[in-house]
Amino acid sequence: MPSSPAEPTAIWLDGWYAPAQRIDSPNFGARPEGACIDLVVIHSISLPPGQYGGPEVQALFTNQLDWDAHPYFEQIRGLQVSAHFFIRRDGALIQFVSTKDRAWHAGQSQYRGRSQCNDDSIGIELEGLEGDVFTQAQYVQLARLCQDLHDHHPIAHLAGHEHVAPGRKQDPGPGFAWDRFKSLLNFPNSYFP
Repeated sequence: MPSSPAEPTAIWLDGWYAPAQRIDSPNFGARPEGACIDLVVIHSISLPPGQYGGPEVQALFTNQLDWDAHPYFEQIRGLQVSAHFFIRRDGALIQFVSTKDRAWHAGQSQYRGRSQCNDDSIGIELEGLEGDVFTQAQYVQLARLCQDLHDHHPIAHLAGHEHVAPGRKQDPGPGFAWDRFKSLLNFPNSYFP
């Protein structure tokens, strides 16, 4: 049975998801008054690009990345970003921002007739690269998380970063199998791009 966003359940407490490892990011803000959290934005990230398993994404989201550790990091030096959740290749789940707060993941964006998608969305980063494939463990964890988000918030839309910021972003990209993801959820087709 769905719960209201203000009501704690066994797996939610003040917007924090009990099955996830909690690592607080300083990169978040308050949602606008009356924001309806009805969108999940799926991203992909790896740092350096195409390298998996390291601490760099966590360091980026907590403003602790060593900008001089890799030549690629010069391109993103000083970037302050976050997502609500990060799913590693093995399915391990980390939460950086409470779902009650606005994470800094979508940037300039528009979807379902609304702009500034950070205001009313949940951002989920998959450890990966545009064009690369994602693991079964990631799909299973993503589906479980989206179902629990749906049970806790009025989620009605799931989209990629590429759908909310077309032309500017390409993630999660062609390697993300939307049909495979859909098959793990019992959501209406209208929820998907």
